[in-house]
Amino acid sequence: MSNTAIRTPDLETKLPAVGTTIFTVMSALAAEKNAVNLGQGFPDFGCDPKLLQAVTDAMAAGHNQYPPMPGIPALREAIAGKIEALYGHRHDPATEITVTAGATQAIITAILAVVRAGDDVIVLEPCYDSYVPNIELAGGRVVRVPLTPGSFRPDFDKIAAALTPRTRAILVNSPHNPSATVWTEAEMRRLEELLAPTDVLVISDEVYEHMVFDGARHESAARFPGLAARSFIVSSFGKTYHVTGWKVGYVAAPASLSAEFRKVHQFNVFTVNTPMQHALARYMADPAPYLDLPAFYQRKRDLFAAGLAKTRFKLLPSAGSYFQCVDISAVSDLDESEFCLWLTREIGVAAIPLSAFYGDAFDQRVVRFCFAKKDETLQQALERLARL
Repeated sequence: MSNTAIRTPDLETKLPAVGTTIFTVMSALAAEKNAVNLGQGFPDFGCDPKLLQAVTDAMAAGHNQYPPMPGIPALREAIAGKIEALYGHRHDPATEITVTAGATQAIITAILAVVRAGDDVIVLEPCYDSYVPNIELAGGRVVRVPLTPGSFRPDFDKIAAALTPRTRAILVNSPHNPSATVWTEAEMRRLEELLAPTDVLVISDEVYEHMVFDGARHESAARFPGLAARSFIVSSFGKTYHVTGWKVGYVAAPASLSAEFRKVHQFNVFTVNTPMQHALARYMADPAPYLDLPAFYQRKRDLFAAGLAKTRFKLLPSAGSYFQCVDISAVSDLDESEFCLWLTREIGVAAIPLSAFYGDAFDQRVVRFCFAKKDETLQQALERLARL
Protein backbone atom coordinates (compact mmCIF):
# COMPACT_ATOMS: atom_id res chain seq x y z
CA MET A 1 0.00 0.00 0.00
CA SER A 2 1.36 3.47 -0.91
CA ASN A 3 1.94 6.24 1.59
CA THR A 4 -0.83 8.31 0.02
CA ALA A 5 -3.25 9.40 2.73
CA ILE A 6 -6.55 7.58 2.74
CA ARG A 7 -9.40 10.01 2.25
CA THR A 8 -13.02 10.13 1.22
CA PRO A 9 -13.34 12.05 -2.06
CA ASP A 10 -14.96 15.46 -1.86
CA LEU A 11 -18.50 15.59 -3.20
CA GLU A 12 -20.48 18.52 -4.52
CA THR A 13 -23.93 18.15 -3.02
CA LYS A 14 -26.97 17.86 -5.29
CA LEU A 15 -29.13 19.47 -2.60
CA PRO A 16 -27.12 22.36 -1.10
CA ALA A 17 -30.17 23.91 0.57
CA VAL A 18 -31.17 20.71 2.38
CA GLY A 19 -30.05 20.20 5.95
CA THR A 20 -31.72 18.74 9.00
CA THR A 21 -35.45 19.31 8.64
CA ILE A 22 -37.52 21.25 11.16
CA PHE A 23 -39.51 18.05 11.81
CA THR A 24 -36.35 16.23 12.93
CA VAL A 25 -35.26 19.18 15.07
CA MET A 26 -38.64 19.60 16.76
CA SER A 27 -39.17 15.87 17.35
CA ALA A 28 -35.71 15.54 18.92
CA LEU A 29 -36.33 18.58 21.12
CA ALA A 30 -39.78 17.27 22.09
CA ALA A 31 -38.23 13.97 23.17
CA GLU A 32 -35.44 15.73 25.08
CA LYS A 33 -37.89 18.00 26.95
CA ASN A 34 -40.59 15.32 27.36
CA ALA A 35 -42.96 17.61 25.45
CA VAL A 36 -46.24 16.57 23.86
CA ASN A 37 -45.30 16.23 20.19
CA LEU A 38 -48.01 17.88 18.09
CA GLY A 39 -45.39 18.73 15.47
CA GLN A 40 -44.98 15.74 13.15
CA GLY A 41 -48.10 14.56 11.36
CA PHE A 42 -48.66 10.99 12.49
CA PRO A 43 -51.13 9.30 14.87
CA ASP A 44 -50.13 8.10 18.33
CA PHE A 45 -52.94 5.50 18.33
CA GLY A 46 -53.17 2.09 16.73
CA CYS A 47 -54.97 0.87 13.63
CA ASP A 48 -57.96 -1.49 13.39
CA PRO A 49 -56.98 -4.94 14.75
CA LYS A 50 -58.75 -6.46 11.72
CA LEU A 51 -56.14 -4.86 9.47
CA LEU A 52 -53.30 -6.32 11.54
CA GLN A 53 -54.96 -9.73 11.42
CA ALA A 54 -55.24 -9.47 7.64
CA VAL A 55 -51.44 -8.93 7.44
CA THR A 56 -50.82 -11.92 9.72
CA ASP A 57 -53.13 -14.05 7.60
CA ALA A 58 -51.39 -12.94 4.39
CA MET A 59 -47.98 -13.85 5.78
CA ALA A 60 -49.25 -17.21 7.01
CA ALA A 61 -50.76 -17.87 3.58
CA GLY A 62 -47.30 -17.53 2.02
CA HIS A 63 -47.63 -14.05 0.47
CA ASN A 64 -44.01 -13.18 1.24
CA GLN A 65 -42.24 -13.06 -2.13
CA TYR A 66 -42.11 -10.31 -4.76
CA PRO A 67 -45.52 -9.15 -5.95
CA PRO A 68 -46.06 -7.79 -9.47
CA MET A 69 -44.15 -4.56 -10.10
CA PRO A 70 -47.23 -2.26 -10.24
CA GLY A 71 -48.92 -3.95 -7.24
CA ILE A 72 -51.08 -7.04 -6.73
CA PRO A 73 -54.17 -7.09 -9.01
CA ALA A 74 -56.64 -7.35 -6.12
CA LEU A 75 -55.37 -4.15 -4.52
CA ARG A 76 -55.30 -2.24 -7.81
CA GLU A 77 -58.89 -3.38 -8.44
CA ALA A 78 -59.93 -2.20 -4.98
CA ILE A 79 -58.27 1.20 -5.51
CA ALA A 80 -59.92 1.65 -8.91
CA GLY A 81 -63.27 0.70 -7.40
CA LYS A 82 -62.91 3.20 -4.57
CA ILE A 83 -61.95 6.08 -6.89
CA GLU A 84 -64.86 5.30 -9.22
CA ALA A 85 -67.38 5.03 -6.37
CA LEU A 86 -66.28 8.27 -4.73
CA TYR A 87 -65.29 10.46 -7.68
CA GLY A 88 -67.00 8.99 -10.73
CA HIS A 89 -63.88 8.31 -12.82
CA ARG A 90 -62.81 4.77 -13.77
CA HIS A 91 -59.09 4.09 -13.91
CA ASP A 92 -58.06 0.81 -15.52
CA PRO A 93 -56.47 -1.18 -12.66
CA ALA A 94 -54.16 -2.98 -15.09
CA THR A 95 -52.65 0.09 -16.74
CA GLU A 96 -53.55 3.14 -14.65
CA ILE A 97 -53.07 2.23 -10.95
CA THR A 98 -49.64 1.72 -9.37
CA VAL A 99 -49.02 0.80 -5.73
CA THR A 100 -46.14 2.78 -4.22
CA ALA A 101 -43.93 2.81 -1.13
CA GLY A 102 -45.93 5.67 0.36
CA ALA A 103 -46.96 9.00 -1.12
CA THR A 104 -43.49 10.55 -0.87
CA GLN A 105 -42.07 7.90 -3.21
CA ALA A 106 -45.07 8.35 -5.49
CA ILE A 107 -44.40 12.09 -5.81
CA ILE A 108 -40.68 11.87 -6.53
CA THR A 109 -41.30 9.03 -9.00
CA ALA A 110 -43.89 11.10 -10.89
CA ILE A 111 -41.50 14.07 -10.99
CA LEU A 112 -38.54 11.96 -12.16
CA ALA A 113 -40.75 10.38 -14.83
CA VAL A 114 -41.84 13.62 -16.47
CA VAL A 115 -39.49 16.48 -15.53
CA ARG A 116 -36.41 17.03 -17.68
CA ALA A 117 -33.46 19.35 -17.10
CA GLY A 118 -34.62 22.94 -17.45
CA ASP A 119 -38.35 22.23 -17.14
CA ASP A 120 -40.35 24.54 -14.89
CA VAL A 121 -42.50 23.02 -12.14
CA ILE A 122 -44.93 25.19 -10.18
CA VAL A 123 -45.28 24.66 -6.44
CA LEU A 124 -47.88 26.53 -4.38
CA GLU A 125 -46.35 27.76 -1.15
CA PRO A 126 -46.49 26.88 1.69
CA CYS A 127 -45.87 23.32 0.50
CA TYR A 128 -44.84 19.91 1.80
CA ASP A 129 -41.09 19.73 2.22
CA SER A 130 -40.33 16.98 -0.32
CA TYR A 131 -41.65 18.80 -3.40
CA VAL A 132 -38.78 21.23 -4.02
CA PRO A 133 -35.88 18.77 -3.50
CA ASN A 134 -37.68 16.28 -5.79
CA ILE A 135 -37.84 18.85 -8.60
CA GLU A 136 -34.20 19.82 -8.08
CA LEU A 137 -33.07 16.17 -8.21
CA ALA A 138 -34.87 15.85 -11.55
CA GLY A 139 -32.99 18.89 -12.89
CA GLY A 140 -36.14 20.99 -12.98
CA ARG A 141 -36.56 24.63 -12.07
CA VAL A 142 -38.81 25.36 -9.10
CA VAL A 143 -41.35 28.13 -9.70
CA ARG A 144 -42.83 29.21 -6.38
CA VAL A 145 -46.32 30.71 -6.43
CA PRO A 146 -47.70 31.80 -3.05
CA LEU A 147 -51.14 30.81 -1.88
CA THR A 148 -53.02 33.87 -0.60
CA PRO A 149 -51.57 34.75 2.84
CA GLY A 150 -54.13 34.37 5.59
CA SER A 151 -56.69 32.33 3.65
CA PHE A 152 -54.23 30.04 1.79
CA ARG A 153 -56.58 29.99 -1.21
CA PRO A 154 -55.09 29.58 -4.71
CA ASP A 155 -54.42 32.84 -6.56
CA PHE A 156 -55.22 31.96 -10.17
CA ASP A 157 -53.92 35.24 -11.55
CA LYS A 158 -50.51 34.42 -10.07
CA ILE A 159 -50.71 30.81 -11.27
CA ALA A 160 -51.61 31.98 -14.79
CA ALA A 161 -48.71 34.46 -14.76
CA ALA A 162 -46.32 31.64 -13.81
CA LEU A 163 -47.36 29.41 -16.74
CA THR A 164 -44.94 29.47 -19.69
CA PRO A 165 -44.06 27.10 -22.56
CA ARG A 166 -41.36 25.71 -20.20
CA THR A 167 -43.90 24.67 -17.53
CA ARG A 168 -43.97 20.87 -17.29
CA ALA A 169 -46.13 20.36 -14.19
CA ILE A 170 -47.88 21.91 -11.23
CA LEU A 171 -48.13 20.34 -7.77
CA VAL A 172 -51.52 20.72 -6.10
CA ASN A 173 -52.33 19.58 -2.55
CA SER A 174 -55.86 19.42 -1.12
CA PRO A 175 -56.69 18.99 1.73
CA HIS A 176 -53.62 21.12 2.26
CA ASN A 177 -50.61 20.50 4.46
CA PRO A 178 -49.80 22.69 6.37
CA SER A 179 -52.75 25.11 6.24
CA ALA A 180 -55.71 22.63 6.46
CA THR A 181 -57.39 24.45 3.54
CA VAL A 182 -59.60 22.46 1.13
CA TRP A 183 -59.97 23.43 -2.53
CA THR A 184 -63.54 24.04 -3.71
CA GLU A 185 -65.22 22.67 -6.83
CA ALA A 186 -65.03 26.16 -8.38
CA GLU A 187 -61.27 26.30 -7.75
CA MET A 188 -60.70 22.88 -9.30
CA ARG A 189 -62.76 23.93 -12.35
CA ARG A 190 -60.73 27.13 -12.63
CA LEU A 191 -57.52 25.05 -12.65
CA GLU A 192 -59.06 22.74 -15.27
CA GLU A 193 -59.88 25.73 -17.51
CA LEU A 194 -56.50 27.37 -16.98
CA LEU A 195 -54.56 24.25 -17.98
CA ALA A 196 -56.87 23.17 -20.84
CA PRO A 197 -54.91 24.93 -23.64
CA THR A 198 -51.54 23.77 -22.23
CA ASP A 199 -49.56 20.53 -21.96
CA VAL A 200 -48.95 21.08 -18.24
CA LEU A 201 -49.29 17.97 -16.08
CA VAL A 202 -50.78 17.92 -12.58
CA ILE A 203 -49.37 16.06 -9.60
CA SER A 204 -52.34 16.04 -7.22
CA ASP A 205 -51.32 15.21 -3.66
CA GLU A 206 -54.54 13.92 -2.09
CA VAL A 207 -53.19 12.02 0.91
CA TYR A 208 -55.76 13.65 3.24
CA GLU A 209 -58.68 12.91 0.88
CA HIS A 210 -60.72 11.23 3.64
CA MET A 211 -60.31 14.08 6.13
CA VAL A 212 -62.71 16.78 4.93
CA PHE A 213 -65.03 18.32 7.52
CA ASP A 214 -68.34 20.09 8.07
CA GLY A 215 -70.21 18.22 5.36
CA ALA A 216 -67.90 19.34 2.55
CA ARG A 217 -66.61 16.86 -0.02
CA HIS A 218 -63.13 16.19 -1.30
CA GLU A 219 -62.73 17.57 -4.82
CA SER A 220 -60.36 15.00 -6.29
CA ALA A 221 -58.72 15.72 -9.62
CA ALA A 222 -60.45 12.49 -10.67
CA ARG A 223 -63.84 14.30 -10.58
CA PHE A 224 -62.86 16.67 -13.40
CA PRO A 225 -62.26 15.08 -16.83
CA GLY A 226 -59.85 17.78 -17.98
CA LEU A 227 -57.73 17.28 -14.86
CA ALA A 228 -58.03 13.49 -14.69
CA ALA A 229 -56.61 13.31 -18.22
CA ARG A 230 -53.38 15.08 -17.16
CA SER A 231 -53.01 14.13 -13.48
CA PHE A 232 -50.97 11.83 -11.32
CA ILE A 233 -53.36 11.41 -8.36
CA VAL A 234 -51.48 10.43 -5.20
CA SER A 235 -52.95 8.98 -2.01
CA SER A 236 -51.79 7.20 1.13
CA PHE A 237 -53.01 4.14 3.01
CA GLY A 238 -50.77 5.22 5.89
CA LYS A 239 -52.80 8.39 6.43
CA THR A 240 -56.19 6.76 5.84
CA TYR A 241 -55.74 3.66 8.00
CA HIS A 242 -53.43 5.07 10.76
CA VAL A 243 -50.40 3.05 9.60
CA THR A 244 -47.94 5.71 8.45
CA GLY A 245 -45.00 3.39 9.13
CA TRP A 246 -46.20 0.88 6.54
CA LYS A 247 -45.33 3.36 3.77
CA VAL A 248 -47.91 2.17 1.25
CA GLY A 249 -49.67 4.52 -1.15
CA TYR A 250 -50.70 4.63 -4.78
CA VAL A 251 -50.81 6.68 -7.96
CA ALA A 252 -53.72 6.80 -10.39
CA ALA A 253 -52.91 8.28 -13.80
CA PRO A 254 -53.84 7.84 -17.48
CA ALA A 255 -52.21 4.82 -19.13
CA SER A 256 -49.60 6.83 -21.06
CA LEU A 257 -48.53 8.70 -17.90
CA SER A 258 -48.62 5.51 -15.81
CA ALA A 259 -46.35 3.77 -18.34
CA GLU A 260 -43.70 6.45 -17.84
CA PHE A 261 -44.27 6.42 -14.08
CA ARG A 262 -43.72 2.65 -13.95
CA LYS A 263 -40.45 2.91 -15.89
CA VAL A 264 -39.02 4.91 -12.99
CA HIS A 265 -40.90 3.01 -10.28
CA GLN A 266 -39.43 -0.35 -11.34
CA PHE A 267 -35.87 0.93 -10.91
CA ASN A 268 -36.68 3.07 -7.89
CA VAL A 269 -38.33 0.61 -5.49
CA PHE A 270 -39.45 -2.06 -8.02
CA THR A 271 -42.43 -3.01 -5.87
CA VAL A 272 -44.05 -2.73 -2.44
CA ASN A 273 -44.18 -5.26 0.39
CA THR A 274 -46.49 -8.13 -0.41
CA PRO A 275 -48.38 -9.08 2.79
CA MET A 276 -49.43 -5.46 3.37
CA GLN A 277 -50.83 -5.31 -0.16
CA HIS A 278 -52.91 -8.46 0.35
CA ALA A 279 -54.12 -7.19 3.72
CA LEU A 280 -55.11 -3.79 2.32
CA ALA A 281 -56.96 -5.38 -0.60
CA ARG A 282 -58.99 -7.50 1.81
CA TYR A 283 -59.59 -4.63 4.24
CA MET A 284 -60.81 -2.29 1.48
CA ALA A 285 -63.79 -4.60 0.84
CA ASP A 286 -65.47 -2.63 3.64
CA PRO A 287 -65.62 1.12 2.80
CA ALA A 288 -66.73 2.10 6.31
CA PRO A 289 -63.22 2.82 7.70
CA TYR A 290 -62.54 5.57 5.15
CA LEU A 291 -66.15 6.77 4.90
CA ASP A 292 -66.25 7.22 8.69
CA LEU A 293 -62.88 8.98 8.86
CA PRO A 294 -64.15 12.57 8.39
CA ALA A 295 -66.39 12.26 11.47
CA PHE A 296 -63.58 10.59 13.45
CA TYR A 297 -61.14 13.44 12.82
CA GLN A 298 -63.75 16.22 12.96
CA ARG A 299 -64.49 15.20 16.55
CA LYS A 300 -60.78 15.44 17.40
CA ARG A 301 -60.52 18.80 15.61
CA ASP A 302 -63.47 20.14 17.60
CA LEU A 303 -62.12 18.82 20.91
CA PHE A 304 -58.74 20.44 20.26
CA ALA A 305 -60.24 23.69 18.94
CA ALA A 306 -62.50 24.05 21.98
CA GLY A 307 -59.45 23.87 24.24
CA LEU A 308 -57.40 26.25 22.09
CA ALA A 309 -60.29 28.75 22.14
CA LYS A 310 -59.52 29.28 25.85
CA THR A 311 -56.01 30.51 24.99
CA ARG A 312 -54.89 33.71 23.24
CA PHE A 313 -54.18 31.81 20.03
CA LYS A 314 -56.34 32.87 17.08
CA LEU A 315 -57.59 29.74 15.33
CA LEU A 316 -57.44 29.58 11.54
CA PRO A 317 -60.07 27.44 9.76
CA SER A 318 -59.30 23.71 9.66
CA ALA A 319 -61.44 22.47 6.77
CA GLY A 320 -59.51 19.23 6.17
CA SER A 321 -56.39 17.17 7.00
CA TYR A 322 -55.46 16.56 10.66
CA PHE A 323 -53.82 19.93 11.24
CA GLN A 324 -54.86 23.06 13.11
CA CYS A 325 -53.05 26.32 12.42
CA VAL A 326 -53.07 29.21 14.89
CA ASP A 327 -51.98 32.83 14.77
CA ILE A 328 -49.51 33.51 17.60
CA SER A 329 -49.56 37.34 17.37
CA ALA A 330 -51.45 37.83 20.65
CA VAL A 331 -49.29 35.29 22.49
CA SER A 332 -45.70 36.21 21.64
CA ASP A 333 -43.44 38.66 19.82
CA LEU A 334 -41.10 35.85 18.79
CA ASP A 335 -40.89 34.77 15.17
CA GLU A 336 -42.52 31.42 14.32
CA SER A 337 -39.39 29.27 14.59
CA GLU A 338 -38.21 30.81 17.86
CA PHE A 339 -41.73 30.56 19.27
CA CYS A 340 -41.92 26.82 18.45
CA LEU A 341 -38.58 26.24 20.17
CA TRP A 342 -39.74 28.27 23.21
CA LEU A 343 -43.12 26.49 23.30
CA THR A 344 -41.41 23.10 23.33
CA ARG A 345 -38.84 24.04 25.99
CA GLU A 346 -40.97 26.13 28.33
CA ILE A 347 -44.58 24.93 27.85
CA GLY A 348 -43.87 21.34 26.83
CA VAL A 349 -45.80 21.23 23.54
CA ALA A 350 -44.15 20.90 20.11
CA ALA A 351 -45.54 22.64 17.02
CA ILE A 352 -44.17 23.44 13.55
CA PRO A 353 -43.65 26.97 12.15
CA LEU A 354 -45.39 27.63 8.84
CA SER A 355 -42.26 29.46 7.69
CA ALA A 356 -40.63 26.01 7.35
CA PHE A 357 -42.91 25.35 4.37
CA TYR A 358 -41.73 28.44 2.41
CA GLY A 359 -38.53 28.75 0.40
CA ASP A 360 -37.86 32.22 1.80
CA ALA A 361 -39.00 31.32 5.36
CA PHE A 362 -41.93 33.79 5.03
CA ASP A 363 -43.13 34.49 8.57
CA GLN A 364 -46.80 35.36 9.11
CA ARG A 365 -46.96 34.52 12.85
CA VAL A 366 -48.68 31.17 12.26
CA VAL A 367 -47.77 27.71 13.62
CA ARG A 368 -49.23 24.26 12.94
CA PHE A 369 -50.43 21.65 15.42
CA CYS A 370 -51.31 18.03 14.54
CA PHE A 371 -54.45 16.67 16.23
CA ALA A 372 -54.10 13.06 15.00
CA LYS A 373 -53.56 12.02 18.62
CA LYS A 374 -55.34 10.15 21.39
CA ASP A 375 -57.84 12.30 23.27
CA GLU A 376 -55.69 12.08 26.39
CA THR A 377 -52.66 13.34 24.40
CA LEU A 378 -54.68 16.31 23.18
CA GLN A 379 -56.00 17.00 26.69
CA GLN A 380 -52.47 16.90 28.10
CA ALA A 381 -51.31 19.36 25.43
CA LEU A 382 -54.29 21.63 26.11
CA GLU A 383 -53.61 21.65 29.86
CA ARG A 384 -50.09 22.84 29.15
CA LEU A 385 -51.17 25.38 26.52
CA ALA A 386 -53.74 26.79 28.98
CA ARG A 387 -50.73 28.27 30.82
CA LEU A 388 -50.44 30.70 27.93
